[in-house]
Amino acid sequence: MRATRRTRPPAGADRAERGMSIELEVNVSYATARTGVPSSASFRKWVAAALEEREAPASVAIRIVAPDEGRELNRTYRGKDYATNVLSFPAERPEGLPADIALPDLGDLVICADVVAREAAEQGKKPADHYAHLTVHGVLHLLGWDHQDDDEAEAMESRESTILAGLGIADPY
Repeated sequence: MRATRRTRPPAGADRAERGMSIELEVNVSYATARTGVPSSASFRKWVAAALEEREAPASVAIRIVAPDEGRELNRTYRGKDYATNVLSFPAERPEGLPADIALPDLGDLVICADVVAREAAEQGKKPADHYAHLTVHGVLHLLGWDHQDDDEAEAMESRESTILAGLGIADPY
């Protein structure tokens, strides 16, 4: 699936005035029988919001999985033997590629539908809003954001909240 979105214009410039857009490719695959999972179009919208400031083409793959697959991936890649809500797998940067060159393939997200549904119910959130939050969170990880310490966590949470507010979604924190 390909969607074109507009980039963020410089301060004071109107998007239509600039006429710039970037190519965004979001491939969503569904490997779960769970109902109530958002459409590919919703995931595209959320990825585009997280990439609002990016000016280079981008591609993200999203796989919606059942708990067994989510648990296996979490065990294999993080050493944690349970299904988690979202896993991010950033694309490998080719050796020798300068850091200032943006890779079009950002990487993959794996979202466990059952975990998202359970967490949304426990936290009193709309499932779609929780999917949006986890998608934005995962894309920020693909861009290099992290939350290993309090300062990083605060910065990342603030960025997530700002992006979600732009989508009309309440602060998840």
